[in-house]
Amino acid sequence: MPQTPPFSAMFDSSGYNRNLYQSAEDSCGGLYYHDNNLLSGSLEALIQHLVPNVDYYPDRTYIFTFLLSSRLFMHPYELMAKVCHLCVEHQRLSDPSGDKNQIRKIAPKILQLLTEWTETFPYDFRDERMMRNLKDLAHRIASGEETYRKNVQQMIQCLIRKLATLSQYEEVLAKISSTSTDRLTLLKTKPQSIQRDIITVCSDPYTLAQQLTHIELERLNYIGPEEFVQAFVQKDPLDNDKSCYSERKKTRNLEAYVEWFNRLSYLVATEICMPVKKKHRARMIEYFIDVARECFNIGNFNSLMAIISGMNMSPVSRLKKTWAKVKTAKFDVLEHQMDPSSNFYNYRTALRGAAQRSLTAHSSREKIVIPFFSLLIKDIYFLNEGCANRLPNGHVNFEKFWELAKQVSEFMTWKQVECPFERDRKILQYLLTVPVFSEDALYLASYESEGPENHIEKDRWKSLRSSLLGRV
Repeated sequence: MPQTPPFSAMFDSSGYNRNLYQSAEDSCGGLYYHDNNLLSGSLEALIQHLVPNVDYYPDRTYIFTFLLSSRLFMHPYELMAKVCHLCVEHQRLSDPSGDKNQIRKIAPKILQLLTEWTETFPYDFRDERMMRNLKDLAHRIASGEETYRKNVQQMIQCLIRKLATLSQYEEVLAKISSTSTDRLTLLKTKPQSIQRDIITVCSDPYTLAQQLTHIELERLNYIGPEEFVQAFVQKDPLDNDKSCYSERKKTRNLEAYVEWFNRLSYLVATEICMPVKKKHRARMIEYFIDVARECFNIGNFNSLMAIISGMNMSPVSRLKKTWAKVKTAKFDVLEHQMDPSSNFYNYRTALRGAAQRSLTAHSSREKIVIPFFSLLIKDIYFLNEGCANRLPNGHVNFEKFWELAKQVSEFMTWKQVECPFERDRKILQYLLTVPVFSEDALYLASYESEGPENHIEKDRWKSLRSSLLGRV
């Protein structure tokens, strides 16, 4: 069976695959090439190009790119139905008197295509129609040979395991969000002196950075590559104005990950605004600066950015007396690294360095690259907005999709890294479930710590006291 190389090896530096298989039929069969690169094609021709035959197996970069982008034009279950039809028709798999030798040659290739699809885009198979088609085609392949029967069973079992794990993960997320309460509610019922803060749970900034990396890698790992594309699905002009994703999305791991970033920012701001004493607040700021610095060293840019944005929230940045007690040199360096000017030039340079280190890494620790996620989504969004999906002649603009697949495949490599640090359940529990302040509660805590400086702040403080605490 064709071997599946690692993702990083799939795309060369320009994003186009240089070794695309090009047969004589392709150059005149609705696919357009330039310098041996596939640039565009009719949707039908591209689907044909996906389906293997006795003499041909599609290039792996093509499989990934087409499966990723085809959902902008048709539902995965519609594509699956077409693929099944082509396999059955072409190879006469439905013909009982068919040539066993022919089936023996083609079966491993069809099985390999199905394996790549189920491994890379497992969430597509949360759809019963997909599962039905998969099992039907797999059954046809397996009916003749014992070897294939085992491989088919293995593939389907592996897929079912992945989908079961996803369901468990979603249950955990739902549980976490249903138990989260506002920190202020807690403060009303429990005196501040007996409340825990993050330093009492984990006094070592290095350990906290490692536990944050655990959460980041686990959440990254559940995001399917197709979620990036589904986030931008619009109407396909050749599809009678109906959106390809009028149906409910199959997952929301991407949104859950963005929510985690926001939670971490609010958690940082809450921990800083809560202490009554100035020296405790200053100590908390210095603690988070050390955590952020260690996140940078690990290659965890998402937690780093969440911590910086938490420290830059107005209720925190207005605490001038507190900041006066903080040695801010280290924080200035981190802010410089994540400076948004010149389209995050400094961060992008650091990210490239981490990605390079990851490619030549000898240990899991050196392999970690956790990108600043909102910026990654923004980059993919602009790539999608900047180019048309179809060319004026109705062809699919495949040049655009090579570029899209290149960006997503890099992310795929990063999300598969195993976290090398030991898990600490107590710290993880705190990070994921401890109540945090809402924005209003943060401002109130900030004014209670360092009084209002002008009339606007004074008025806001009064209205927050009456609405949140019921005090005038």
